[in-house]
Amino acid sequence: MQDLAIIFDWLGLAVRWLHVITAMAWIGASFYFIALDLMLKPNEALPEGAHGEEWEVHGGGFYHTVKYMVAPERLPEHLTWHKWQSYTTWLSGAALLMIVYWAGAELYLIDLSKMELTQFQAILISAGSLTIGWLVYDFLCKSELGDHPTLLMVLLFVILVGMAWGYNQVFTGRAALLHLGAFTATIMTANVFLIIMPNQRIVVGDLKAGRVPDAKYGKIAKLRSTHNNYLTLPVVFLMLSNHYPLAFATEYNWLIASLVFLLGVTIRHYFNSIHAGKGNPTWTWLVSVLIFILIMWISTAPLRQDTYEESQARELTVTEQVFASATGFEDATNIVAGRCSMCHAREPFWDGIHRAPKGLLLETPADIARAAKQVYLQAGVTHAMPPANITAMDDSERAQIRAWYRAARAELPFSLAMH
Repeated sequence: MQDLAIIFDWLGLAVRWLHVITAMAWIGASFYFIALDLMLKPNEALPEGAHGEEWEVHGGGFYHTVKYMVAPERLPEHLTWHKWQSYTTWLSGAALLMIVYWAGAELYLIDLSKMELTQFQAILISAGSLTIGWLVYDFLCKSELGDHPTLLMVLLFVILVGMAWGYNQVFTGRAALLHLGAFTATIMTANVFLIIMPNQRIVVGDLKAGRVPDAKYGKIAKLRSTHNNYLTLPVVFLMLSNHYPLAFATEYNWLIASLVFLLGVTIRHYFNSIHAGKGNPTWTWLVSVLIFILIMWISTAPLRQDTYEESQARELTVTEQVFASATGFEDATNIVAGRCSMCHAREPFWDGIHRAPKGLLLETPADIARAAKQVYLQAGVTHAMPPANITAMDDSERAQIRAWYRAARAELPFSLAMH
């Protein structure tokens, strides 16, 4: 267990696993309650203060749900609060952001062709943008715009488009889309933590004190919950986008991300309408398909990446210099060039490969020094690359890659050893 890169990679997998599990729980609960709320039916026999009811069957049993617009006259002894799914999803996502994009800022976060940033500066922009985004959004919701939900949603979309463009001017394409997803997810979780849950606590406190709760708290929570409902699908897309260079590495990736938000609206509108019994808006299918076709067309625009000559000429970072000067680097470069660069090239020449997988380039010494950790983990420690060992990389070559990486890492300070 002396290899920090391996430990750190397993830590990343564990946190990602937790993130996916809790996200499924949060999204599932969110979709269920939105659907339930829309399907409620009035009934004269309902208790006083009840808004509607719904009968459901699942797992061999029948469920009878009754919703109160404010609250029942007397609270039950057992009350389930749906909050930890949201909190744990955000916390695990924040941890994953730190592990992948902050610790690996030189490879995944910073794009020197866009903006020359130090690791600290890039992290400061990353964290600061998430905080400022929530403050601006919260201010708008609490303003008079809160009484005009449609106008507020349009303005929110404009802000998201602006953030997509802004992130793409600063970070790598991969980091830009990921941060847009994190920006949106921060708004969603803050809605739960800072608005929805406190309002529910006020209602519960009033009931316990024998006071009649003010209905405005439910109205405020409903607005934020509706925003979360329409933002969920785009966030999932953005979190998955880092696997697809066609989404994040093109010149207009910010426009693709913007269209994804519209796509999420059309999809959710269809299901919300069905659940509310307001008809079957099949027009949303056509609109969704057309938006997706437009996204695919935009993705054919030129990739945003440095040229071979620019990569050769650029100045190496401190970390890259250590890997480039380490014993065995020349041998590792020759191995990677012979076994990997036919796919991981600016213009791949392997049949069926049109874009470098995950946008990772391995043509020049600078490319390889920058992606040292990925080369080590994917082709040195494991046999993940080349896929099915299609270029016949032998064990001695993998051993040379391991020896080079470990020699370089031994010269790095602890703060950079996971790179």
